[in-house]
Amino acid sequence: MIDSMTGAVELGLLYALMALGVYITFRILDFPDLTVDGSFTTGGAIAAIMIAHGYSPWLACLAALAGGMIAGACTGLLHTKGKINGLLSGILMMIALYSINMRIMGKPNISLLGADSIFTSMKPIAIGFIIVIVLKLLLDAFLHTDLGLSLRATGDNARMIRSFGANTDRTTILGLSLSNGLVALSGALIAQQSGFADISMGIGMIVVGLASVIIGEAIFGSRSVFQATLAAVLGSIVYRIVVALALRIEWLKASDLKLITAIIVIIALVLPSVQRAIKQKATAKRRSAELIELALKMNKGGER
Repeated sequence: MIDSMTGAVELGLLYALMALGVYITFRILDFPDLTVDGSFTTGGAIAAIMIAHGYSPWLACLAALAGGMIAGACTGLLHTKGKINGLLSGILMMIALYSINMRIMGKPNISLLGADSIFTSMKPIAIGFIIVIVLKLLLDAFLHTDLGLSLRATGDNARMIRSFGANTDRTTILGLSLSNGLVALSGALIAQQSGFADISMGIGMIVVGLASVIIGEAIFGSRSVFQATLAAVLGSIVYRIVVALALRIEWLKASDLKLITAIIVIIALVLPSVQRAIKQKATAKRRSAELIELALKMNKGGER
């Protein structure tokens, strides 16, 4: 039990970078970016092929980050310069990345067993914690700069920020690039931790990222940038713990992971709406009771 929970926390930290990337597009830019499913594999593919050819694992991680940023920038260009719908831009790039990733890898699967990785000298949970905290703080600092504020304003009200002379095309491309760079870096870390990279390793990652962000915000809140990014990180860990606990149920199998993910996302999306409806109903009842009480007092006063 303890080992499975430790493994869940470890995976949660490694996937937290992907959750931060999804947070940028989903919450900050309000952009439905499906490039994630492809760029996650791109990061794993680049890291795996470089490590297999004897390159430094840290250099492989940087190359994966760059590869993901390029993929995100391409999606941004399709949307801003090509005037293609945001959702369709992500889908087109995700499809294109399947072939690109296959070209990078040369085959559907690359094994890294026996090869040196960034986890060779330290435990994955320790390195994952350090990397996630450093990148989270750097992201927080960036989002408080002038460029970061422009990025946040682009998602809130693009028309307004354009009226102030800001280039929303540039901030959209930057946001998508930064997002997919973090996603690809997460893919590179997962490939090194699991000991292989697979062409299908990114399937469903956008749902996992959304689940992490939504769960984190529902539990920990998102009143400030610091709190929102922290919620995304903690949401990724909570999601992995929930999945680990769900898989311990006898009638559930490992092949049911996608179904479990979908159910978790549905609950996370529906629960806030149900809570709001209950609060509104309770408020309406309280106000109705107050009005009735006031009416009774007025009637008594009139009788006197």
